Formats: sequence, C-alpha cells, structure tokens
Amino acid sequence: MDDKDKDAISALRSVAHPVRLRILSMLTAQPMSAAEVARELDLTHANASYHLRVLHDAGELVVESEEKIRGGTAKRYRYVVGGDATRPPRPRGVEDEVAWQQATHSEVVRRLARRTAGPSSSSDIETWVTPETWREAVELVARAMVLLHEQAQPPRTEGTIHVSASSQAFVMEDPS
Repeated sequence: MDDKDKDAISALRSVAHPVRLRILSMLTAQPMSAAEVARELDLTHANASYHLRVLHDAGELVVESEEKIRGGTAKRYRYVVGGDATRPPRPRGVEDEVAWQQATHSEVVRRLARRTAGPSSSSDIETWVTPETWREAVELVARAMVLLHEQAQPPRTEGTIHVSASSQAFVMEDPS
C-alpha cells in the first residue's frame, strides 16, 4: 500500500465517527472554533479540539482564520464540501466504506430519535433499472445533497429548520 492509499484510508477513518460526522455537518455552514463546537455539541473543549485536529490532520477541514484569545490562538475550522457530496471521502475498498456506513448509521439513528413533524422522505429500493435511469437518479440525489450543503446555515439561524439528509446509492453485484 503506497502513501496515497494510506492517506485516503486515514481520511476515511477520521470521518467514520458519529461526533466527527456531526462536526463536518456543522462546519459546512460556517467556520467554528473548538470552543464553539464544544458548546454546540455539549462536548468538553479538549474533546472538541481532539476531533477537530483529527479531521484537520486527515485533510477534511481547513483553518479559515485564527484569532488571539487570552494569550493563545483560536483556530476557526471549516469543512469544504467536495464535488460529490453523496459519497464518503475517498473510500478505499468495501471494508472501509462499510465502516463509514456504520458510523453514518449510528448518526442517522440518533437524528431519527429527534425527528419532528414536517415534510420528510424516506425510501429504500433494491431493483434493476437501465443505466440511463440509474445515472439520472444518482445525478438528482447528488444535486439535492449539494444544494443542502451549499445552503447550510449556522446552527439556530433565525428562519431556519434543523434537518437531516443522508443518501446511499450504488450499483450492486449481480447475484447470479
């Protein structure tokens, strides 16, 4: 395994943690410091700093700004969504993608427990379609996910609602 593959697996594993998935979601809307992340997610400052450092070291976050606070420096991190918001970051093999999906599943279950009334959608299908239909469906889902990432607002912004969206879409092996 070369260094590029090791870096990709490291990035994937850094995200495969429910708290880190929440952090990435929050940092899509605005840059935040460890103190702000800690307050929003009810974490200790040390815990928030640790998770931010892991994500930053894996290349999943950028430091948007730094400010001097009480003799120290507070970094404000931001998650910049890549071109394909429907896939985990740089997956390498089924085993790593399964680990990412397991972390995502835990996070989605947590979110479902907090669901309220309002427009929603839930769907599951395993079927056969033409390649053209498949490409169109994947493009529509990808556009929806990119829209949500691009329009994300800071937590509790007036006039916004707290939402959750997850998607998985993939071609399956033919069980001949």
